[in-house]
This record gives sequence, structure tokens and C-alpha cells, in this order.
Amino acid sequence: MPGARSAAVIDWTSGLALGADGDPPGADHETGCAEIAELARLAAENTVFAPPPATTTPPHQVPVEDLVVTTGDGYHLVRFVDTGFDSSVFLYLWLDRGAGNLALARIRLRELAGRLVLA
Repeated sequence: MPGARSAAVIDWTSGLALGADGDPPGADHETGCAEIAELARLAAENTVFAPPPATTTPPHQVPVEDLVVTTGDGYHLVRFVDTGFDSSVFLYLWLDRGAGNLALARIRLRELAGRLVLA
């Protein structure tokens, strides 16, 4: 993806990276992923962003679709992945602000999340 600096698949309940590549956001991938997981957990569990599910919502679906954090030189994107078990996984992308396209990155992450198979 043009402008991608780093990408990871992260479990937001544990903060562990299931896979990561590129420049780590911060000191290293493990620390960066744990810190990003804190942000994801806050959004996923906060009733302001994620009200309690309606009776028609699947029991493990996270109602937050994605998060975008902008900085002076980049975008940090979190895309939650709906799974059949606990939906505690998300995709993370660190995108260079000058070289990347935020709209395209969001579309691609949504497509990737839809195709991701977790067992």
C-alpha cells in the first residue's frame, strides 16, 4: 500500500501482535502494539463509542468499525475484524501522511478485514 510505514494484526485483549512488519511505531513492535491495543480496547469497550449491542447484533461483534488518529507526519488506522468467536482482533496500519492516501487505506483495510480468516 503506498505510504505504508508499518502494519500489524493485533489482539486487543492481550496487546500481543499476531504479526507485524515495517518500521515499529515507537521503540519496537511489541511495545507499539501493546499501546495501540490500549486505544483499541478503550474505543471498543467505551459505551460512548460502542453502546451495548441490540438484541439483533451478533454477540461477538464489535460495533466500532475503525479508528483514525492523525499526527503531523502520519495516520494511524485501526480496523476491527469481526470474527465468529470473540472479535478481539484488529488490523493496524501506520501510513505516511505525505505518501499515503487515507481514504484508499481505509477501503483496503476494510477489504482485508473482510477476507481475513482467523481460526
